[in-house]
Amino acid sequence: MSRHRQVLVTGATGTVGRQVVAQLVEAGASVRALTRVPEAAGLPADVDVVRGDLSDPRTLHTALEGIEAVLLVWPFAEAEGMPTVLEMTARHARRIVYLSSVAVRDHEQQAERLIAQSGLEWTVLRPHVFAANALDWAEQIRSGGVVREPYGAAAAPVVDERDIAAVAVRALIGDGHASAVHELTGPESLTRAEQVRIIGEVTGRPARWEEAAPEAARQQMLARGWPAEAVDGILRAQARMVTDPLPSTDTVEQVTGTPARTFRTWATDHADAFRALRAT
Repeated sequence: MSRHRQVLVTGATGTVGRQVVAQLVEAGASVRALTRVPEAAGLPADVDVVRGDLSDPRTLHTALEGIEAVLLVWPFAEAEGMPTVLEMTARHARRIVYLSSVAVRDHEQQAERLIAQSGLEWTVLRPHVFAANALDWAEQIRSGGVVREPYGAAAAPVVDERDIAAVAVRALIGDGHASAVHELTGPESLTRAEQVRIIGEVTGRPARWEEAAPEAARQQMLARGWPAEAVDGILRAQARMVTDPLPSTDTVEQVTGTPARTFRTWATDHADAFRALRAT
């Protein structure tokens, strides 16, 4: 794998971005991380952590100096502002890797089009459901071993964030990924209820699924401040996955040479998050 002099990682403290930073460092790349709050980033000492915000392109000038490749994690539900960011990126970098999703929602479609027209060498990553989404169940599992949500039969080949990052790293500092769209999954399709059962098995404390009404789940998400459009989109997607499960791909293995991690492996590595806290 060839190694670029400097890689900028946006979303560097997020689920995937943090893994990308760690794996780039391990691969010997020089890494710059963009974050709104550098002092709270908690990234390795040899990472150049800079303050910046994609919603304010003026803050990107310093971050882009000397950069050759960029991981773009776009945190907004619309592509407004992206043309300016891409124009600035193209003045410095020659390569961009965009973290999209398998849903390819409207703003992601627009983002992918803008990136393809940017003049940059580009790669798009479309991961399926993150294994890390299971952490949303941690409190329910810790407190009673029961997850009460709708669509327990929704099935998807959930993908480990470390595997998404591994593909991103190869696209950022390797060759052969120009104009590629990589659809990333885990090796097997599991229902949401099966994921909960596996968590119970690896923690040694049985956990089970209890079906809840979609409207109840909707009200809970809205109460937590989620936008109604996002909530409805999630519930529609889960309903579709009950009758039309998403297939797995072997893209992770093709790109990295290593099979994608199973959900059981992910759950084992994160088991402590689901174990009940001991009284002191």
